[in-house]
Amino acid sequence: MSAAAAPADAAPKGGGKKKLIIIIAAVLLLVLGGGGAAVLMMKKKKAAEDEEGADAAPAEQHAPAAHAKPGTPPTFVPLDPFTVNLADKEVDRYAQIGVTLEVADPHMADTIKAYMPAIRSNVLMVLSHKTSEELLTREGKDKLAKEILRESVRPMGIELDDEEEEDPKPKKKKKKKAHVESPVTQVLFSTFIVQ
Repeated sequence: MSAAAAPADAAPKGGGKKKLIIIIAAVLLLVLGGGGAAVLMMKKKKAAEDEEGADAAPAEQHAPAAHAKPGTPPTFVPLDPFTVNLADKEVDRYAQIGVTLEVADPHMADTIKAYMPAIRSNVLMVLSHKTSEELLTREGKDKLAKEILRESVRPMGIELDDEEEEDPKPKKKKKKKAHVESPVTQVLFSTFIVQ
């Protein structure tokens, strides 16, 4: 009797192996098909970006790439807080300001850290020439952020022209300089106390 029971058990095992093979083949087919479709879509997307960027590519060749891949979070480089005597003449006033620089590329954050003593010195020079009246207005804070942005990249040999942003009509015709893109995308204030 045990010999007759053995062939009955063998038949279901063979069917189970066939089902397993069919399931594995179906999963592989789906994965390969999805992967192929993703590759095709990425190629189409890249071709479309290349066509759109073809006109802008010659103008951007001289500028350093400051933007990371889309979808990646920016990198923040906090500077130690600045405590500075202000340029007020009638009263002794000071400001304590915390600054954080936003950069798109983590490698640029390392470069900024290497230039930190020169960057801090430049920012201190800007702050020490400000009065409390200038710093207490929104426009004054915006202007200060632009000046800190300009001074934070200067030690790296990058000269930003902030005159173009403030005055769209130049008074004198100057040679057009190549547009330089700043590796620092934004200046953020973490603390701002004026006393």
